[in-house]
Amino acid sequence: MGIVISFLAGTLFATGLALSGMTQPSKVIGFLDVLGSWDPSLLFVLGGATSTMMLMYRWARDLDRPIMADQFYRPGNLRVDSKLLVGSAIFGIGWGLAGLCPGPALASLPSFNPKILLFITTMALGMFVHFVVMHRPKLSS
Repeated sequence: MGIVISFLAGTLFATGLALSGMTQPSKVIGFLDVLGSWDPSLLFVLGGATSTMMLMYRWARDLDRPIMADQFYRPGNLRVDSKLLVGSAIFGIGWGLAGLCPGPALASLPSFNPKILLFITTMALGMFVHFVVMHRPKLSS
């Protein structure tokens, strides 16, 4: 049942991304271009997502356990460190240059747009390189 719920949630998310214009790199870049021809329409997407999350978080925090799981999974590391800052910067620069982030890119995959396919390929390559670098054996001295 969990797989069905996950599939439905992912489908709803992808549909929302497509309907809101988040899968259109030109629209996202227009939103990020605050000093040029700024397109503020994605503020409604941001406002809708943020307000929904705030309401659901407030409701869920009073639950003893999630509805579809045995426990809540919360991050163990709450520190702001160099890995978080560098990763955030890389994500932001990539988002600004490409007009895409992972969710909208994956939602756009069925279009078979060569630029989307290139983005997803390079994203996967970057994830692979990160995995290799973070899990390489430590050299003893």
